[in-house]
Amino acid sequence: MGHVEVGHLTYVLPDGRPLLNDVSFRVGDGVKAALVGPNGAGKTTLMRLIAGDLQPVEGSVANSGGLGVMRQFIGGIRDGRTVHDLLLSVAPQRVRQAAERLEAAELAMMEREDEKTQMRYAQAITDYTDAGGYDIEVLWDTCTIAALGVPYDRCKYREVNTLSGGEQKRLVLEALLRGPDQTLLLDEPDNYLDVPGKIWLERALRETPKTVVLVSHDRQLLANAADRLVTVEAGGVWVHGGGFATYAQARKDRNERLDELRRRWDEEHAKLKRLVAMLKQKAMYMDTMAAAYHAAQTRLRRFEEAGPPEAAPRDQFISMRLRGGRTAKRAVICEGLELTGLMRPFGLEIWYGERIAVLGSNGSGKSHFLRLLAGEEIRHTGVARLGSRVVPGHFAQTHARPELTGRTPCEIVMTEHARLRSEAMKALARYELAGDVAEQRFETLSGGQQARLQILLLELSGTTLLLLDEPTDNLDLASAEALQEGLDAFDGTVVAVTHDRWFAADFDRYLVFGADGRVYESPEPVWDESRVVRAR
Repeated sequence: MGHVEVGHLTYVLPDGRPLLNDVSFRVGDGVKAALVGPNGAGKTTLMRLIAGDLQPVEGSVANSGGLGVMRQFIGGIRDGRTVHDLLLSVAPQRVRQAAERLEAAELAMMEREDEKTQMRYAQAITDYTDAGGYDIEVLWDTCTIAALGVPYDRCKYREVNTLSGGEQKRLVLEALLRGPDQTLLLDEPDNYLDVPGKIWLERALRETPKTVVLVSHDRQLLANAADRLVTVEAGGVWVHGGGFATYAQARKDRNERLDELRRRWDEEHAKLKRLVAMLKQKAMYMDTMAAAYHAAQTRLRRFEEAGPPEAAPRDQFISMRLRGGRTAKRAVICEGLELTGLMRPFGLEIWYGERIAVLGSNGSGKSHFLRLLAGEEIRHTGVARLGSRVVPGHFAQTHARPELTGRTPCEIVMTEHARLRSEAMKALARYELAGDVAEQRFETLSGGQQARLQILLLELSGTTLLLLDEPTDNLDLASAEALQEGLDAFDGTVVAVTHDRWFAADFDRYLVFGADGRVYESPEPVWDESRVVRAR
């Protein structure tokens, strides 16, 4: 069994901005605790502090039982990364270190085979065995069969970027939940999972005896799997010991208490200031009032030094103004379309103004379909074309935007859309991306902030066909609701891949990519398509 304990943790961002201040909480043996809060509040940073990736300015972090970590973005560390590399990245540290030494010894053996090199290679094999490397490869075989449908030996050298986002997540989750580490940090573990995958994850979290700290914005997963919620907001944390069903009311009650405490503090502060002012006047002509005046001054000074009570956090206000524009009646036309090796040929017509939700299992071709409509080179047969005046705008599932790396939101909006700085800041403010956030580099933004910026860029681009690939995965609740309102007001066509059961409820039509390769329409959402393993 394991635990996590955070004590008086303070963290300041590299640019000097305070993010977390005197944060303390404990997650005990076997507890499933969810970190929740607005995008950019510091949830992922707190996870990285617990994992040891970052060092706090003050405070301490302790854990026991071995620490397994799933980071928010797991698939894109470097080009050419394989399934073996991915699984090794979440293995215990002793296995990772022994694997590095073994790999170095193997490379040395390819260059020369003298006795000294052979001895080093033999020792590296022994060290890898002692560290449990070959034992964990047996475990990985179970994981790849469960996640990908094939044994480890058949997929170990497969590049990770050939797997869907859901397949990557499921593979890492299988490895961590089955592995030896007794404390797990899972940052957005449900992102990119299809609904059967989310149901599996909910069940696995309930059943595992391990201690789990996770970040998620999926309300149903939080309701089904989290024992307690640790809210990160306004630089601090507070813990709700109940489940998600009572969380909203608990937060409302807490904020009302904070507002009341602040009101009482302000009243007492004003009362003391009036008393000091009155005694000062009297002390000017009555010597007997001098002692009372100095005592009141001391009381006021101590009161102000103690400071006001914690302020209730400000709620986010996000205003998305997705405009669109009139296009041909038929916005998308597909005739005998087949994405090579992913689906059977199908036909489809999407009419101007419709909202189409694309559903189905991971790896069935949904993201490839959106990328094809966005104009990317995707292998296919048949026809997929857009109607006249249809301007596609693509929201990428993995936020892989190398052209934005190294640039700030303000620079991006000014450069990409020829906006004055004042205009750019106004637009960013509507997405809660103004202030200090506007001057951060894109890659340093939280996943939710990156998602909101992508949506803003779509708004400013004049797109008339929104192609959204899992747009709500990294959005907090307020942002997801703002997106829904923005889509309701959008004068154009929307095609969205989603596994978000709440988000999909308002769509007009449902295009289902079936597990058997068949693409069909359904009048209602279909969530029970399980992936059928096909020869790879």
